[in-house]
Amino acid sequence: MGQLIAIEGADGVGKATTAGMLCETLNAMGHSAVVISFPRYGHTVGGVTIGRFLAGDMPVPVTPKAAAVLYALDRLESRDEILKARATHDVVVFDRYVASNMAYQGAKLDGDAGDLLAWIAALETGQFALPVPDLNIYLDTPWDLARALILQKAQRSYTDRSFDEHESDAALQLRVRDMYARIAQAGLLGNWETVQASADGEMRASATIVAEIIGHIGLDAR
Repeated sequence: MGQLIAIEGADGVGKATTAGMLCETLNAMGHSAVVISFPRYGHTVGGVTIGRFLAGDMPVPVTPKAAAVLYALDRLESRDEILKARATHDVVVFDRYVASNMAYQGAKLDGDAGDLLAWIAALETGQFALPVPDLNIYLDTPWDLARALILQKAQRSYTDRSFDEHESDAALQLRVRDMYARIAQAGLLGNWETVQASADGEMRASATIVAEIIGHIGLDAR
């Protein structure tokens, strides 16, 4: 049964790039690896609805708890694919997973988010029976650098804007970073390692980041 490695972090830290390169590197080392990215825009009911939400196209307000259900539904609809990937590969790399839901929805609350974090974890890993990652990797970087990277993103399938609803809210992005740090420090959803995506005011090379992550996973070339 393969390891589940979740690449986490706020918007613009390079999660998709890191997840893709980690998968390629592991395969080159002789391990069978695959990437599953969330949300799955265009593939699930949850994913399609999340795309509308992030594009600002929802006709009604979306509360943090309602949003949490949408993100969880996206993964519930993908559970069979997750379990099949784990059964047929050495490593499954997630580009965002359960902790992303916890960090973003928790960051939207004015008060303590502890109860909401616990509720989301129970919903996704309890009621929806999604597997807990063997390792969560938190990619950390300052918002000013991340913002520049968001502007370099390719056209998204769910919006034609430069920033979606989450990306455009700088205050939210700062709170998301704080929430991720809290989740990682508390060890919610299993083991965590924090990897700095930047150094001295510049983004680190993707290959360097991936090499550090592989060291945390503990896999050698075959």
